[in-house]
Amino acid sequence: MAPSLTLYVDADFLSPYALSAFVALTEKAQSFEIRLVDLGAGEQRMQPYQHRAPTCRVPALTHDGFHLSESSAITEYLDELYPAPAHTALYPADRQQRARARQLQAWLRSDLGALRAERPTEHVFHAPTGRPLGDEAQAAANKLVRVAGLLLVPGQAQLFGDWSIADTELAVMIKRLAGDEAPDWLREYADAQWQRPAVQAWLEHNRSARA
Repeated sequence: MAPSLTLYVDADFLSPYALSAFVALTEKAQSFEIRLVDLGAGEQRMQPYQHRAPTCRVPALTHDGFHLSESSAITEYLDELYPAPAHTALYPADRQQRARARQLQAWLRSDLGALRAERPTEHVFHAPTGRPLGDEAQAAANKLVRVAGLLLVPGQAQLFGDWSIADTELAVMIKRLAGDEAPDWLREYADAQWQRPAVQAWLEHNRSARA
């Protein structure tokens, strides 16, 4: 019997937003099908994908005929569909911490554009660029480190005591930094998040896509 869940991701496995949805599904321990969308060929703007994702972006989720796009909407939907404690929680149980996690998700998507432009996810998943940041990107990097320092202290393993999807998303952004652009303890936090099995499963798909 085919899985009732299908996740549409970019064919190169480079989208940090597709990563978030993939990690969410994997953490929920649900069987799901992966469908690849060729962004280079413009498949995201073609039918039938445009019907599933009117914004023409990845990821998109199909669940028993229901189509949903935008990664934060997908992770919230999955957390309600497969709630804790029977399944791994994607968001903190505490209302205020849950709001803080969503705030962080929204900020990571809407700000730091100069950093994302100069350090795309090829830098994160493939080889670092090795180029120093320009002024605007450096300002964004400084802002990222400052905000992360308000949410974490050295040696803290997760943002909210237990793992949440916000940890994965923050780690991806931190991984855009290189060398002395972030303190050692912050890089160690991101490296620890990278070892989570669900993230490692995504990285394996990424390696296979490059092969």
